[in-house]
Amino acid sequence: MPATTDRATAPAKKPAPAAAHDEGAIVMTRTFDAPRALVFKMWTEPEHVARWFGCAGSTIESFKRDLRVGGEYRIAWRKDDGSEQSLCGVYREIAPPERLVFTWVRPGAENDPDYETLVTVTFAERGGKTEMTLRHASFQSTETRNLHRDGWTTCFDNMGHYLKSAGA
Repeated sequence: MPATTDRATAPAKKPAPAAAHDEGAIVMTRTFDAPRALVFKMWTEPEHVARWFGCAGSTIESFKRDLRVGGEYRIAWRKDDGSEQSLCGVYREIAPPERLVFTWVRPGAENDPDYETLVTVTFAERGGKTEMTLRHASFQSTETRNLHRDGWTTCFDNMGHYLKSAGA
């Protein structure tokens, strides 16, 4: 006899919590005319990261990483005004060339509610091109989230120019 479910007594499903968290997240998608493996490497190889990462008026000074789950990364840059900034984090998931997940930590900002956030980047093959989707989540401040959105927009523009100049 097949099992039946009494819908009247089944517990009601709770709404998905993701909707509430999406307000504190940036979700951006870009398509690059480059192979997925190369776009993935843009995030993991120092010589590539130095060419696209950073806001306008900044230069990458160093990018060190231990590319394994639980491994740490640290990136430092200098702005045109001479000031230096850095960020670091821990790789939570590495699935080349499909997915990269890592924490985003701003050293020295431990009292800021946006001190640590989470970045998930996925890479999908789309007819010889790569659709890259970034989800930068857990922002408590709308202002900080919007600043990061602007920063990521600049970074992705830079990545597109770099990929074109590299002949990808």
